[in-house]
Amino acid sequence: MKPLKLLFAAPLALALASCGGGDDTSADSGSASSPGGTPGGVPLVTQLPPELIEGTPKPIKVPNLEQAPTEAPTFLVPEGTELLSAGKTVTSSDDYPLIGSLDLITDGEKQAGEGYFVEIVNGLQWVQIDLEQEADINAVYVWHFHSQKRAYNDVIVQISDDPEFKEGVTTVFNNDYDNSAGMGQGSDRPYVETRFGKVIDGQGTKGRYVRLYSNGNTSDDMNHYIEVEVFGKALGAETP
Repeated sequence: MKPLKLLFAAPLALALASCGGGDDTSADSGSASSPGGTPGGVPLVTQLPPELIEGTPKPIKVPNLEQAPTEAPTFLVPEGTELLSAGKTVTSSDDYPLIGSLDLITDGEKQAGEGYFVEIVNGLQWVQIDLEQEADINAVYVWHFHSQKRAYNDVIVQISDDPEFKEGVTTVFNNDYDNSAGMGQGSDRPYVETRFGKVIDGQGTKGRYVRLYSNGNTSDDMNHYIEVEVFGKALGAETP
């Protein structure tokens, strides 16, 4: 089984805040002196949830694990980048979540604990956000389950204009180090979940749909999401 990654942006006045409690910042998993994202861009800003640690964590036994950040690093995005995913429709490979509902994934609430997360069935599963129009996607910000240190397996993030993801698919993140998901071996590192979430570079990829895979985690076999934020610039008029 396997884990995920983490990234953020420092607190600066940029109108990208989403709803939800917490600090205004962003995150990377390394040094705040080496910002990720777009060179010459502006810091991505979002509201971070408070820390809530519960239960006894299990050992995270995965290779090349990226350790949890101790502060919010800086992630840079092009000026004019906006939050595109708030309130947008979410679908999933699991039509009937075991806990919660899929709309929680884009409701802006990032706190840990009961009532804030979705649990979907075990095995390789995906959730998908419909942005309702094509966009240049600059960042995908992910919170799985951060009230216990764990890493999610086979975390793969893809962007496409095809709702079935059969053509025109761009993979912007893949930490499946042994190709157990069957979509190619990834070069991104597994990472530890925290309240800082994980910022994934969207690389300016054009697309309407964002699909996120996972395959259980180092604590149990289930798949969880608290929130996913997609940042970018919308292109053209809304399509039905």
